[in-house]
Amino acid sequence: MTELLRQVFTEIEKLPAEQQDAIATRLLAELKDEQAWEKRFSATTNEQWDKLAQMVRQEIKDRKHN
Repeated sequence: MTELLRQVFTEIEKLPAEQQDAIATRLLAELKDEQAWEKRFSATTNEQWDKLAQMVRQEIKDRKHN
């Protein structure tokens, strides 16, 4: 565990249980969200990234001409 994370937990421990649980709930939700994004990104193929890049290039090109 990093020193910064230790500091955070030390400060959280000073809070009432209700506030600790609220923070823990937010942190768990954030971790689950990060894990879901990581899973999505790792499942994306090079072909999908290339197609996305092509779409973005086309959108930029279209906006320049409007």
